[in-house]
Amino acid sequence: MKKKKLRPWKTLSKEMILDHSKFLSVEKHKIELPDGEIIPDWAWVTIPSAAIVLARREDGKFLVFRQSKYAIEGTSLAPVGGMIETDEVPLDTAKRELREEMGYEAPTWVNLGSYIVDPNRGVATMHLFLALDAKYVVEPNSDDLEDQELLVLSREELEDALKAGEFKVMAWTAVASLALGYLNNQPYIKSRA
Repeated sequence: MKKKKLRPWKTLSKEMILDHSKFLSVEKHKIELPDGEIIPDWAWVTIPSAAIVLARREDGKFLVFRQSKYAIEGTSLAPVGGMIETDEVPLDTAKRELREEMGYEAPTWVNLGSYIVDPNRGVATMHLFLALDAKYVVEPNSDDLEDQELLVLSREELEDALKAGEFKVMAWTAVASLALGYLNNQPYIKSRA
């Protein structure tokens, strides 16, 4: 099959319309589509990129939170994760978040890939990791705003939670699904660690 050569969109200009904080900015872009059409007011949203980690302990059990978030009705299961600080690489963020929020460290890390949240609006990139053989090393010191409870799940409980839709955020569902695929020797991605 012959591949069609695809043409990129072109950014003609940018204007900041909201610089709310380090957590959110919105720009208005003037763009040219591949067919030449000009769109004068394309919204571009920027939030910090993040590292998301599903951690598995030495005994094969998984660490997740049950937590509340402002935009989620009720509660959700969630892996550990957080925003990447300036001059920090995603793996370092993943390791820092696992230690700070759960009190664990892991000797083995699997890079499950980096994924853009919204391909047309930017938003952020989520860097997904699987931490293996995690050991408890220190009392967690989380400064997060959400109310959360640390849970320890068997593989079967994790799979059941995924099937039941208990991970209500796309990146959280993705990291759990990709990690299980990797552990089942049926990876949908090639490990990049």
